[in-house]
Amino acid sequence: MKKIVFVLGLVVTMGVCSAYPSERVSRKVLASFKTEFANALNVEWETGNNYFRAAFTMNEQRIFAYYNVDGDLLSIARYISSIQLPVNLFTDLKNDYSKYWISDLFEVSNNEGLHYYVTLETADTKLVMHSSNGGSWSTYSKSKKI
Repeated sequence: MKKIVFVLGLVVTMGVCSAYPSERVSRKVLASFKTEFANALNVEWETGNNYFRAAFTMNEQRIFAYYNVDGDLLSIARYISSIQLPVNLFTDLKNDYSKYWISDLFEVSNNEGLHYYVTLETADTKLVMHSSNGGSWSTYSKSKKI
Protein backbone atom coordinates (compact mmCIF):
# COMPACT_ATOMS: atom_id res chain seq x y z
CA MET A 1 0.00 0.00 0.00
CA LYS A 2 2.85 2.39 0.80
CA LYS A 3 4.34 1.77 -2.64
CA ILE A 4 1.05 2.61 -4.36
CA VAL A 5 0.68 5.85 -2.38
CA PHE A 6 4.31 6.77 -3.13
CA VAL A 7 3.91 6.09 -6.87
CA LEU A 8 0.63 8.03 -7.04
CA GLY A 9 2.29 10.94 -5.23
CA LEU A 10 5.20 10.85 -7.64
CA VAL A 11 2.90 10.79 -10.68
CA VAL A 12 0.86 13.73 -9.37
CA THR A 13 4.02 15.70 -8.58
CA MET A 14 5.44 15.07 -12.06
CA GLY A 15 2.14 16.08 -13.66
CA VAL A 16 1.97 19.33 -11.71
CA CYS A 17 5.61 20.19 -12.44
CA SER A 18 5.26 19.57 -16.16
CA ALA A 19 2.02 21.59 -16.36
CA TYR A 20 3.85 24.81 -15.53
CA PRO A 21 6.45 26.40 -17.77
CA SER A 22 10.03 26.78 -16.79
CA GLU A 23 10.75 29.65 -14.42
CA ARG A 24 13.06 31.05 -17.12
CA VAL A 25 10.03 32.26 -19.09
CA SER A 26 9.10 35.79 -18.02
CA ARG A 27 5.66 36.74 -16.75
CA LYS A 28 5.27 39.14 -19.70
CA VAL A 29 5.81 36.33 -22.17
CA LEU A 30 3.47 33.97 -20.33
CA ALA A 31 0.73 36.62 -20.13
CA SER A 32 1.07 37.40 -23.83
CA PHE A 33 0.99 33.71 -24.73
CA LYS A 34 -2.12 33.05 -22.63
CA THR A 35 -3.86 35.99 -24.33
CA GLU A 36 -2.94 34.87 -27.86
CA PHE A 37 -3.36 31.12 -27.42
CA ALA A 38 -5.88 30.49 -24.64
CA ASN A 39 -6.77 27.05 -26.04
CA ALA A 40 -3.19 25.79 -26.40
CA LEU A 41 -2.44 22.27 -25.18
CA ASN A 42 0.80 20.46 -24.37
CA VAL A 43 2.86 23.65 -24.18
CA GLU A 44 6.65 23.23 -24.09
CA TRP A 45 8.94 26.21 -23.65
CA GLU A 46 12.45 26.76 -24.96
CA THR A 47 14.64 29.73 -24.15
CA GLY A 48 17.09 31.16 -26.67
CA ASN A 49 19.20 34.29 -26.87
CA ASN A 50 16.68 37.12 -26.51
CA TYR A 51 13.67 35.00 -27.44
CA PHE A 52 11.30 32.36 -26.10
CA ARG A 53 9.69 29.61 -28.13
CA ALA A 54 6.44 27.94 -27.18
CA ALA A 55 5.71 24.66 -28.95
CA PHE A 56 2.11 23.60 -28.48
CA THR A 57 -0.90 21.91 -29.98
CA MET A 58 -4.00 23.81 -31.01
CA ASN A 59 -6.82 22.57 -33.24
CA GLU A 60 -4.95 19.27 -33.61
CA GLN A 61 -1.94 21.02 -35.15
CA ARG A 62 1.58 21.54 -33.79
CA ILE A 63 2.40 25.26 -33.67
CA PHE A 64 5.49 27.24 -32.65
CA ALA A 65 5.19 30.81 -31.31
CA TYR A 66 8.25 33.01 -30.86
CA TYR A 67 8.35 35.92 -28.38
CA ASN A 68 10.93 38.54 -27.53
CA VAL A 69 11.88 39.22 -23.89
CA ASP A 70 9.25 41.99 -23.67
CA GLY A 71 6.46 39.52 -24.46
CA ASP A 72 5.90 40.68 -28.04
CA LEU A 73 4.87 37.96 -30.45
CA LEU A 74 7.53 37.80 -33.18
CA SER A 75 6.24 35.00 -35.38
CA ILE A 76 4.13 31.89 -35.57
CA ALA A 77 5.26 28.80 -37.47
CA ARG A 78 3.62 25.51 -38.36
CA TYR A 79 4.39 22.52 -40.50
CA ILE A 80 2.07 22.09 -43.46
CA SER A 81 1.55 19.64 -46.31
CA SER A 82 2.15 20.61 -49.92
CA ILE A 83 -1.58 20.72 -50.64
CA GLN A 84 -1.92 23.51 -48.05
CA LEU A 85 0.29 25.79 -50.15
CA PRO A 86 -1.29 28.49 -52.31
CA VAL A 87 -2.14 26.97 -55.69
CA ASN A 88 0.53 28.92 -57.60
CA LEU A 89 3.32 27.77 -55.23
CA PHE A 90 2.14 24.17 -55.28
CA THR A 91 1.99 24.22 -59.10
CA ASP A 92 5.47 25.76 -59.37
CA LEU A 93 6.92 22.99 -57.18
CA LYS A 94 5.24 20.29 -59.24
CA ASN A 95 6.33 21.81 -62.57
CA ASP A 96 9.80 23.20 -61.80
CA TYR A 97 11.07 20.76 -59.15
CA SER A 98 9.50 17.45 -60.15
CA LYS A 99 12.82 15.61 -59.73
CA TYR A 100 12.96 16.60 -56.05
CA TRP A 101 11.05 15.26 -53.07
CA ILE A 102 9.81 17.46 -50.22
CA SER A 103 11.51 16.67 -46.93
CA ASP A 104 10.31 19.70 -44.95
CA LEU A 105 7.66 22.37 -45.45
CA PHE A 106 6.51 25.05 -43.06
CA GLU A 107 4.66 28.33 -42.97
CA VAL A 108 5.78 31.38 -40.96
CA SER A 109 3.55 34.32 -40.14
CA ASN A 110 5.09 37.54 -38.83
CA ASN A 111 4.68 41.32 -39.17
CA GLU A 112 6.18 41.12 -42.68
CA GLY A 113 3.48 38.72 -43.90
CA LEU A 114 3.18 35.04 -44.67
CA HIS A 115 6.27 33.07 -45.68
CA TYR A 116 6.78 29.52 -46.88
CA TYR A 117 9.97 27.47 -46.64
CA VAL A 118 10.33 24.14 -48.40
CA THR A 119 13.29 21.77 -48.33
CA LEU A 120 13.64 19.82 -51.57
CA GLU A 121 16.04 16.92 -52.01
CA THR A 122 17.48 14.57 -54.57
CA ALA A 123 20.02 11.85 -53.92
CA ASP A 124 22.87 14.37 -54.03
CA THR A 125 21.36 17.86 -53.53
CA LYS A 126 19.48 19.67 -50.80
CA LEU A 127 17.67 22.84 -51.78
CA VAL A 128 15.77 25.20 -49.47
CA MET A 129 13.31 27.51 -51.18
CA HIS A 130 11.48 30.53 -49.78
CA SER A 131 8.36 32.43 -50.81
CA SER A 132 7.12 35.69 -49.31
CA ASN A 133 3.43 36.52 -49.34
CA GLY A 134 2.59 34.01 -52.06
CA GLY A 135 5.21 35.32 -54.49
CA SER A 136 7.34 32.98 -56.57
CA TRP A 137 9.93 30.69 -55.01
CA SER A 138 13.50 31.92 -54.50
CA THR A 139 16.54 29.90 -53.45
CA TYR A 140 17.26 30.30 -49.75
CA SER A 141 20.16 27.81 -49.70
CA LYS A 142 21.61 25.02 -51.79
CA SER A 143 24.06 22.33 -50.76
CA LYS A 144 25.52 19.08 -52.00
CA LYS A 145 25.00 15.98 -49.92
CA ILE A 146 28.09 14.11 -48.86
